[in-house]
Amino acid sequence: MFGVLHSRAHEVWALANSPRHGDGSEGGRPTYSNLDCFENFPFPWPPRPEPGETEDPRIAEIAEASRALVALRSDIAVDCCISKAPCGGERSGRSPVDRGKGGIKRSVAVDADGIPLGSVGAPANRHDSPLLPGTLDSVEEILGTLPEPARVHLDRGYDSDLTRKRLAQRDLIGEISEKGKPSSLRATNRCVVERTDSWQNAHKKLVWCTEREGRVIDFWMALSNVIIIVGRLIRKAWTRYRWESRPSRRP
Repeated sequence: MFGVLHSRAHEVWALANSPRHGDGSEGGRPTYSNLDCFENFPFPWPPRPEPGETEDPRIAEIAEASRALVALRSDIAVDCCISKAPCGGERSGRSPVDRGKGGIKRSVAVDADGIPLGSVGAPANRHDSPLLPGTLDSVEEILGTLPEPARVHLDRGYDSDLTRKRLAQRDLIGEISEKGKPSSLRATNRCVVERTDSWQNAHKKLVWCTEREGRVIDFWMALSNVIIIVGRLIRKAWTRYRWESRPSRRP
């Protein structure tokens, strides 16, 4: 499998079929997408019966995991979180929840399991809804085209006709809590993004950000996402598999 993915044939296939993002002389930067580059690639089967005739349990397990991953990415939750920025800087603004002191707002998109898919930073005095397009763009830069139909779960701060129009332009279904009506945290499956925000706040470089340059702040946000993803992978491995050095307590 990995030999085929690293082959010249698959590289040419990916460059020809990958979606493009940004501007450039060749129409933008190619982005590897699981839907456009991987799932439709004609993998050569070894000289034996096709998997449909005598199903290999390993292939069936990989296919089941792939379907489960697509299902998780079909439900996306987006929300914002404000943290302190006492030193000011490019991403700092007057925080509406901290008596006008400097703050940074993080807009994060997660899948149904709370895995961060993309994030953007902005001053704390920016409204949540204008950050939604940039957050979804960051997701598509990493994953490519989202599965259809994908649903985006949002709180009542995004309840507007403009937000619904932006989602419709991307062929996304908006699950938005309505203004003026009581709504529990689990009404639109937003609890997963709230949990991811708390995981990020455990990294003190974000909850008390003293950096001033935007690219440095983006780095710390990306590093926080990587730590969360690796931690979730380790926990899943602990639950599913057994090995000699496996810890006795769940990580």
